[in-house]
Amino acid sequence: MIMDDSKSTSPEVRLQELSIQLPPPPTPFGAYVPAVQTGNLLSLSGMLPSVGHEPKFLGRLGKELNVEEGRRAAYTATLNTLAVARQHLGSLDKVIRVVRLGVSVATFGDFFDQTKVAEVASELFRNVFGVQKTSARRAGSHFRGKNLI
Repeated sequence: MIMDDSKSTSPEVRLQELSIQLPPPPTPFGAYVPAVQTGNLLSLSGMLPSVGHEPKFLGRLGKELNVEEGRRAAYTATLNTLAVARQHLGSLDKVIRVVRLGVSVATFGDFFDQTKVAEVASELFRNVFGVQKTSARRAGSHFRGKNLI
């Protein structure tokens, strides 16, 4: 779904229009902070598809998980990203521009549909922030044992 930029310019209003309820921001899984701000630049750590502190998608695309499950995992991780940004800034309305979106997925074998999985994150950001604030994107994979996507 593509939101019409003329309807509203407020990301918080767009969330309401899309009936999206952000989850509580996830707690880190290690010794890092989820957000760091310097000046007007906010950098977020990588987000996992977790609810609270529980992973919701375990496995690798191309083996334990299919593309649709990967898209649901990416959507969950993107909601977590928005929740952390809102917690840090107080409101997503303070976002001037999304500069870069990175989507990394755990894959197995000859899986080459990373962009189909990453697209859900780009779509959600575009729908919440509008086309004018849409970012550049990097989508890639890492090859490991059984991991969170």
